[in-house]
Amino acid sequence: MAAVNLADAKTHLSELVDRVEAGDSVDITRRGKPVARLTAVTKPRRRIDAALLEALTASMPAQPQAAADLLRSMRDGDRY
Repeated sequence: MAAVNLADAKTHLSELVDRVEAGDSVDITRRGKPVARLTAVTKPRRRIDAALLEALTASMPAQPQAAADLLRSMRDGDRY
């Protein structure tokens, strides 16, 4: 996280916003003390379309082996 004084923040606001969009956070200081923080806005989560998810899983072919058996065979096969 970077700290920038208020005068520099005013001068370079667009650059600071670009840094925040890239995932960085910026503290703005006045007389050496932090007074504000620039952070990215969190995007609202989209709802999962249950019907679409069900259609997707129904279209997938059935696996010939149970998941537990597959993991067990992968684990045992990697031993040296």
